[in-house]
Order: sequence, then structure tokens, then C-alpha cells
Amino acid sequence: MKSINFIIAGVGGQGTVLSGDILAEVGMTAGYDAKKSDVLGLAIRSGSVISHVRWGDRIHAPMSMKGTVDYLLAFEPLEALRMADYLHDNSTAIVNEYRIPPVAVTTGQVAYPPIEDIRQVLDCHAKRVHYMDATDKAKELGNVKVVNVLLLGALASLLDVLPSIWEDIIAKYVPDKYRKLNLQAFHEGRDVIRAK
Repeated sequence: MKSINFIIAGVGGQGTVLSGDILAEVGMTAGYDAKKSDVLGLAIRSGSVISHVRWGDRIHAPMSMKGTVDYLLAFEPLEALRMADYLHDNSTAIVNEYRIPPVAVTTGQVAYPPIEDIRQVLDCHAKRVHYMDATDKAKELGNVKVVNVLLLGALASLLDVLPSIWEDIIAKYVPDKYRKLNLQAFHEGRDVIRAK
């Protein structure tokens, strides 16, 4: 079986690493060999954070090469843009449209690219790009910190893995007091993509 390669891209504090942990364990529970590697930026908050996750019959290396990523899950538009070269002609990207400007932007060194330009690049690099305002949806649910699980739900709607597997793994990784909210966010994310 061909490997399935994922990149989760966000900034510090968005739960990128946690999402990668969940995605890797979902793959293992579903019967795949799964490997994961994280790349953390210099700043814990607002620095780039990337999780490479790979599923397959036998996975030897945890990181994907450029041009081989099947699914990009981006928690922030500029982080999605940074990962465009990892996509291929049949890739799918899910992009949260909420912007978190990096330090170079907030200090006035560079300008944040217009969203239209980011969309144009991503639309050229992937076959399907789903844009959603996951941050506003998470706020509607009562906690912006469930953005990562909401986006995982969107990704899950595109993969052939039972929802119950996702639910069990999410419940294992999130704090007990936020379990119900995270599961609700997961299903909200699934519904957003399935409604399109």
C-alpha cells in the first residue's frame, strides 16, 4: 500500500504537536505503521510548528519529502503557504483562515501576504483546498483551544477511518474536563467538510 503523508502546520500554542500525536495514534489504531516527527520554531509562542505524520504498511522515515504530502492541515494561512512545496497535484489542504502574524510582521519588517495571494498559491499546488474559519467555530463552541481538534475532524471526514477510533484517541489525549467539548469540536469539523 502506498503511504499516506500528512503535514500539520501551525504556530506555537495552537496544539500542532498534540494534533500530530493524535493523528499518528489514529493511524496505528487503524492498522497502519505510523511515524511522526515535529519541527519546532525558535519561539514557543507564534513560532512555526510542523508535525510530519506518515501512515502505511511499513514506514521507514518519519518526515515527508517536498512534493509528497497528501494532506496538509494548516492552522494558519501563512503556515499553509510555507508548506506549499510539500504538496503534489493530487493533494488536499485544509486551511484555517484565521491569521496569526509572525514577529517579522508585527514588528513591521515585512507585510503579511494578502489572503488572495495565499489562496492563489495553494490552489496551484493542491487539487483540493478547503478554507474554513475554524477559530470562529471554536469560539462559538466556547473555547478557542479546540481549533486543532475541530480541524482534525475536518481531516477525518476525508479519511477511511471509523469515527469511533478518532473519538477514542482524542478522549485519551485531551484533559478529562474538556473531553466532551473536544469531541463536539471533532464532529463540528467533520460536518463542515461533509457539507461542502
